Amino acid sequence: MLKDFFLSRTEVIRYFNMSTPARRRLMRDFKRLQEDPPAGVSGAPTDNNIMIWNAVIFGPHDTPFEDGTFKLTLEFTEEYPNKPPTVRFVSKMFHPNVYADGSICLDILQNRWSPTYDVSAILTSIQSLLDEPNPNSPANSLAAQLYQENRREYEKRVAAIVEQSWLNFNDDEGKESKKDAS
Repeated sequence: MLKDFFLSRTEVIRYFNMSTPARRRLMRDFKRLQEDPPAGVSGAPTDNNIMIWNAVIFGPHDTPFEDGTFKLTLEFTEEYPNKPPTVRFVSKMFHPNVYADGSICLDILQNRWSPTYDVSAILTSIQSLLDEPNPNSPANSLAAQLYQENRREYEKRVAAIVEQSWLNFNDDEGKESKKDAS
């Protein structure tokens, strides 16, 4: 009975050892993002947890998403980089490959994941996806249909979320802070 109550030596070491392979890799990813930041993306761990990151993707130039400022979260497990993070948009998004909850349908985050991908590659891939959706694998069927059949209406809806991204940027931060506090 007491044996079940106490942590094993391995569990204690794992609990107190903040230098796991995943955490070391995330520190390298963060350092790379700071030293060689890709254009139009930014990301950093939250203040108290290197396994949860906040990121921003700026809409690519000459696309319907241009001038948008879109917030995302990336949640890593101790299996990173062998397993991809869970990535989702916090900002509202209208895109064929983004689910209503902000989750992203992107091959490198699923069946085409490789441990060689880092946070920089993830964010730049998502930024590229904004202008190069895959309507054949829709997460949002309406966005996919409009993208294929009525590009004008699709771009009108994207323009609305771009504008909303400016207005709600700080509001999104407030929502995240309230979540963290609870």
